[in-house]
Amino acid sequence: MKRFSAALPAGLIVLLPHAALAHPGHGEASGLAQGLLHPVGGADHMLAMVAVGLLAAFYGGRALWALPLSFLGMMTLGAGLGITGLALPYVEIGIGLSVVAFGLALALRVAAPLAALMALVGGFAVFHGYAHGAEMPESASGLAYGLGFLAATAALHLAGLGLGRVLNGRQASLRILPQVLGGALTVAGLALLVQAA
Repeated sequence: MKRFSAALPAGLIVLLPHAALAHPGHGEASGLAQGLLHPVGGADHMLAMVAVGLLAAFYGGRALWALPLSFLGMMTLGAGLGITGLALPYVEIGIGLSVVAFGLALALRVAAPLAALMALVGGFAVFHGYAHGAEMPESASGLAYGLGFLAATAALHLAGLGLGRVLNGRQASLRILPQVLGGALTVAGLALLVQAA
C-alpha cells in the first residue's frame, strides 16, 4: 500500500507532457490511441477525473461506483453532442468549473445526498465529453476513439479512488489531507478558469 501511494503521484506526473493537446484545435486525434491520450492530455481533464475518484472514495458506500459511472455515462452523452456538432456554449468554462466544484466538495466535506453528487458529477461530465467528441476527426473510428477516452477516464477515476482509499486509511492526524487536496483542486480550477477567460 505504501508503494502504491508513492507511485501514484509519480505516475500521474508522467502524463502531464501532453497538456497542450486536450481540446479542439490542438493536435490530431484518431483511433484508440488518441482516445486514450485525450483525457490525460490536459491538466483540467486529469484533475477533474481523479477528483471524481477521490470524491467516490471519501463518500464511500454506493458512491464508490455511482459517481464514476455517472461521470462516464454523462461524458458519453456529451461526446455524442460534440461529435454531431451541436453547439454547447462555455465548454472550457464548464470544464474549469468542474475542477473547482469537485475541489470545494472535497475541501468542505459537503454533506449531500448521493443523487445530488451524481447530478453534480454527471452535469460537469457533459462538458468533458463534449471536448472529447469535438476533438475526434472525421477520419477516426468513433467506436475506437470513444472506447479509448472511456478507458482512460475510468483509469483516472480508479487512480483517484486508490489515492482516496489510501488516505482514508491513514492515521487521524493525516485525515485533513482530503481537505487540503480539495483546496488545491479548487485553486487549480480557478487558475484554469482564468486561462479559459
